[in-house]
Amino acid sequence: MASKLWEKNFEVNKEIEKFTVGRDRELDLFLAKHDVLGSMAHITMLERIGLLTAEELHQLLAELKQIYALAESGAFEIEDGVEDVHSQVELMLTRKLGYIGKKIHSGRSRNDQVLLDLKLFTRQQLKEIASDVKVLFEELIAQSNRYKDVLMPGYTHLQVAMPSSFGLWFGAYAESLVDDMLFLQAAFRQTNRNPLGSAAGYGSSFPLNRQLTTDLLGFDSMNYNVVYAQMGRGKMERNVAFALAGLAGTISKLAYDACLFNSQNFGFVKLPNECTTGSSIMPHKKNPDVFELTRAKCNKIQALPQQIILIMNNLPCGYFRDLQIIKEVFLPAFQEIKDCLQMTAYIINKIQVNERILDDSRYDNMFSVEEVNRLAAEGMPFRDAYKKVGLDIEAGTFKPCKQVNHTHEGSIGNLCNDRIVELMDQVWSGFNFTRMEEAEKNLLAAE
Repeated sequence: MASKLWEKNFEVNKEIEKFTVGRDRELDLFLAKHDVLGSMAHITMLERIGLLTAEELHQLLAELKQIYALAESGAFEIEDGVEDVHSQVELMLTRKLGYIGKKIHSGRSRNDQVLLDLKLFTRQQLKEIASDVKVLFEELIAQSNRYKDVLMPGYTHLQVAMPSSFGLWFGAYAESLVDDMLFLQAAFRQTNRNPLGSAAGYGSSFPLNRQLTTDLLGFDSMNYNVVYAQMGRGKMERNVAFALAGLAGTISKLAYDACLFNSQNFGFVKLPNECTTGSSIMPHKKNPDVFELTRAKCNKIQALPQQIILIMNNLPCGYFRDLQIIKEVFLPAFQEIKDCLQMTAYIINKIQVNERILDDSRYDNMFSVEEVNRLAAEGMPFRDAYKKVGLDIEAGTFKPCKQVNHTHEGSIGNLCNDRIVELMDQVWSGFNFTRMEEAEKNLLAAE
């Protein structure tokens, strides 16, 4: 059985070890390839400052690439008795290269290792999420343009209110995603700063070249103050969680709308059959299970910032084992939000719209405001026009004109979807994922 990196001359109680390690072996698999990348950058820097020879670096890089390939393929494992991914990688290097493998930890602590791993993992996940958001955005814009002339009721207080359109409905969620992407971009920028070299939170007496590791890993900059770098544990996760929660809020609301509009009492849309399920006793049922689960998953994600805050909010500066528990709620959240985004994009692409909603007379009164505005435009005082139309409705004599002519920006007849697309393009270009992608590619290609 492997010994612990920190183990001295006494054996740890097995129950205590089980309690303290917790789910780290399982959750650290999320971080494995990122831990290897961080080690590759770190040892490249160690060679530059004279703590490794060129030959030692060459051997270590070759072996680390093999471990990276294992992690990429899903074959990387953390063995029983090994605490975490950092220990497993060092153990594998030591088995193959002997004493050389023991040199990679110089100038580094598991504190800044896990900080680095989490940042590398998170920025990759944010890139994938941003890509999924863009796909959903494009589906919403396409449907908004396709159905821009199809009217539907708008509601306030769940009461039929005024004319809306499917162009507005789809387009509203598209623009909401633009704002969500702004939060994602802010989270990405805060994440994309290098903590490596802060060691246990107080730096190192080795002459580390932190700018070199920053460049090698494609970070925008470093967390300069080593104490603040350590304080970033939990803070980064909290800020990212708020960005994910904002996005989840948009998707949850869209899912709720779609479930409501799909119901027989509305009949505005029809969801794809493969995204619904039947009843065990009611043969007519088609339940919107995919969107119901999407709504629940997104509501759970909206609780994520509070979970993280409650774990970290009464800790002073410095490292504490409490922070380990954040992994349990944080790491799995990315796949959940990606699943929800992908399912939503699939449904929006295949959703069928009822183009004859307004044939139903129950929606006639929603044109009352249009009639009030018409009379006011012809010269009747607004309050008099309002009273006249109200009395006509009460008397049952109101005859709606269902031709709507809204022209101002963002209205039924002027959706401004081209402007919304421009906004999204501006936000997308602000991420600058190319720097991190090229840096990681170059690091893996190094000999």
